[in-house]
Amino acid sequence: MLPLFQLHSFLRKTHFTNPVGEKLNMNQRENLQAEYDIFQIWNFPNGFGLKLKIGEFSPYSPHGQQLHLYEDVIEWATGSREMLPSVCSADCGPGLKKFLQEGIAACCFDCIPCPENEVSNETNVDKCVRCPEDQYANREQNQCIHKAVIFLNYKDPLGMALASMALCFTAFTILVLGVFVKHHDTPIVKANNRNLSYILLISLMFCFLCSFLFIGHPNSATCVLQQITFGVVFTVAVSTVLAKTVTVLLAFIVIAPARRMRFFMISRAPNYIIAICTLIQIILCAIWLLISPPFIDTDTHSEHGQIIIVCNKGSVTAFYCVLLYHGSLALGSFIVAFLARNLPDTFNEAKLLTFSMLLFCSVWVTFLPVYHSTKGKVMVVVEVFSILSSSAGLLGCIFIPKCYIILLRPERNSLQNLREKSSY
Repeated sequence: MLPLFQLHSFLRKTHFTNPVGEKLNMNQRENLQAEYDIFQIWNFPNGFGLKLKIGEFSPYSPHGQQLHLYEDVIEWATGSREMLPSVCSADCGPGLKKFLQEGIAACCFDCIPCPENEVSNETNVDKCVRCPEDQYANREQNQCIHKAVIFLNYKDPLGMALASMALCFTAFTILVLGVFVKHHDTPIVKANNRNLSYILLISLMFCFLCSFLFIGHPNSATCVLQQITFGVVFTVAVSTVLAKTVTVLLAFIVIAPARRMRFFMISRAPNYIIAICTLIQIILCAIWLLISPPFIDTDTHSEHGQIIIVCNKGSVTAFYCVLLYHGSLALGSFIVAFLARNLPDTFNEAKLLTFSMLLFCSVWVTFLPVYHSTKGKVMVVVEVFSILSSSAGLLGCIFIPKCYIILLRPERNSLQNLREKSSY
């Protein structure tokens, strides 16, 4: 007779099949692995329900065949052979990311759009990917697209219009200069220092031409040249106007015999005004270049989907010092011309200079608030337009009345006519 512990060990290893066909295992631990039935419960109104067996799971079957589903039953129950989802939340598609709620199962989550300029091109991502600086997210936020490079181009309507204006004004300035050179011996050309008129016309021509430095694809050279050229040529133009107003004033004082001002006229002292004023501006520009010169910059945030290439001023203080110096010269010219506005008609250029400086100052006073309220290439358009309009104002106010007399009223362009007006 076997001891009790040996009988227990023998029974634990016993395996057999009962008459029903079920496999039995006397080992209590291994007996826990049984076959499982898979049911799907359908709830109907009025408390009725249906429990339907749709498959079974058998751990005794070979690997890969342990799960068996009754596809014909599933199709009868659901109308499709696809398995029902086993999560409580639908998948988050491209352009969305999962947002897990605290205290809820991991299979339960919300789908939220990716943040601005971030994308996701996969399903159920936990974190979106940010687009590079030169790219932006599309509306679906599932793809990064390269940004368009924008600058004031000659092919743009604004760029084409400004370039055409600059060419027309330049050609008109050359035409006026030709008229003055051809009629250089006439009294109206000699009346207010024809050499200063030549210098003013040439400087205005360069003012119009410097507008082309602001149009087209910027680079390091053009960014420096556009500001320095603008500062110097405008200083020459405005200082020439100042020299002309001083010439008009001194010429009237010479008429009085008790005045000892003839030395200033003979020594051409007003001409030194141009050199001194221009030298001061050159020094300011040199300091600007040494401290913080202009450089090429990219603006990736002002316009969505665009990279705007602009010229950064570098030192903003230096830029406004250049403008302030222009303003001081213009204001000085306006004051001197205004004081000389009631001179005899022989020297009526003072009235023209007064109006030209008034127009010049109005343009640049308007420029400052408009310039600060714009961004990108519109800012460049405002600056170019201010350059063209102020230069055209000087050209039109000072030289068009004289060209009118030279070309259309030559009888008024005579020494006798000037003497008759002086005697009034």
